[in-house]
Amino acid sequence: MIELYVLLGLMIAGAVIAIEVKNLLSAVIAVGIVGLALSIIFLLLKAPDVALTQIVVEIVAVILLIRATLHREIALKSCGTRPFGAFMGILFLGLAVVAAIVTFNSLAPFGAPLMTVSQFYPMNAITGTGAINVVSSIILDYRAYDTLGEATVLFTAVIGVLTVMRSVGKKKEEDVQENHE
Repeated sequence: MIELYVLLGLMIAGAVIAIEVKNLLSAVIAVGIVGLALSIIFLLLKAPDVALTQIVVEIVAVILLIRATLHREIALKSCGTRPFGAFMGILFLGLAVVAAIVTFNSLAPFGAPLMTVSQFYPMNAITGTGAINVVSSIILDYRAYDTLGEATVLFTAVIGVLTVMRSVGKKKEEDVQENHE
């Protein structure tokens, strides 16, 4: 259980660093550390499928953010204080805190058995689905939407990387400048 607290501390530190650091590349790396720690937490909580999806999506997101950070000029402009923006930020933060309190209060105590379906699946898998293999019946019948969702997330991540990394159809800066002259 101490591992979870250490990883949660690492996630909080990474989030604070990502917010406070001035260099965008350092912020992207800090966000990547947060996602990596979250995937390790999923592994510790015995959810390897969620951990695998998290790590793949996190790697894709970090690659895309690093590419966007390194290849684009980001203009820094000063912004004045806007009372409406500050009010909305405080309102959003307050709503997030209330939602977190409600969510954490509705959870079962840490360590309490939550696996009530773990008894239902093996007992009813063969008779309820007609499959011979219990694992196949659980994945394809009881958790089909979950499996479809994970496959969709992975497919979308791969398509996103291929779209960003492709070189066909992109023009070099010299070609664009020559066309404008």
